[in-house]
Amino acid sequence: MRLLQHDGAGGYCLTESLPNDNAVPRYAILSHTWGEDSDEVTLNDLTHGTGTDKTGYEKIRFCAEQAKQDGLDHFWIDTCCIDKENKVELSHAINSMFRWYRNAARCYVYLSDVSAAKRKVDSDICEWESAFRRSKWFTRGWTLQELLAPRTVEFFSWQRKRLGDKDSLRQQIHEVTGIPEAALQGELLSQFSVNDRLSWIEHRRTKRKEDKAYSLLGIFGVYMPPIYDEGVGRAFGRLRDEIKKLEECTRDLHVTDPRRDKKTPTFGNGM
Repeated sequence: MRLLQHDGAGGYCLTESLPNDNAVPRYAILSHTWGEDSDEVTLNDLTHGTGTDKTGYEKIRFCAEQAKQDGLDHFWIDTCCIDKENKVELSHAINSMFRWYRNAARCYVYLSDVSAAKRKVDSDICEWESAFRRSKWFTRGWTLQELLAPRTVEFFSWQRKRLGDKDSLRQQIHEVTGIPEAALQGELLSQFSVNDRLSWIEHRRTKRKEDKAYSLLGIFGVYMPPIYDEGVGRAFGRLRDEIKKLEECTRDLHVTDPRRDKKTPTFGNGM
């Protein structure tokens, strides 16, 4: 895992790849919707000091400044913290991302299509809620785990105005997504059926079709290497196979308690 931090000269630099979770400092993490690939700042841009004129650089500035306000020196953004040309690194990132979002000290959602500007004359009401409900952020595949994994999720308009968090906006989020409020409040995802969890991705889209399956790995607590161009059907088939293996493994790890003559779980999937 690489993190971003201020470079002391008004820009941002990448840390070296951190070997394990114990070596990772407290960090903020960004959830957002991607624009055109050419608009997003890449790892290569940051390595060579380019990309400052790209539209996506605004999201880096936002995340960096918000993290600083919250007392965090480090932050993570998927567009530029992963070497996507390295297949081993990409596979590791896809399988680790749920954990990275869960372990973040702060998760900021940058809603590029939601304005917090007042629209009514002589009114103190910011009419952003209808735009919030229509935001494309709710239609993307990867943002599902970015909503569920972190303990807290804060939502910001494109003007960087804080709109609320996963708790204060829980009812609106539930109505938009259909995800049970218990899941939004941190209930173990393993308490929800496989079919229920699969239904949460049903109406979401991903740029690469297989990502619709890969974005569910952390939600089911399974590991599966991505194979792009395998097709979405095969990707979901492999996902179901891994879910079945995990369920069988969990059953096998139950032992009989001789004092109570009933099954006692010795292991539970926390995802």
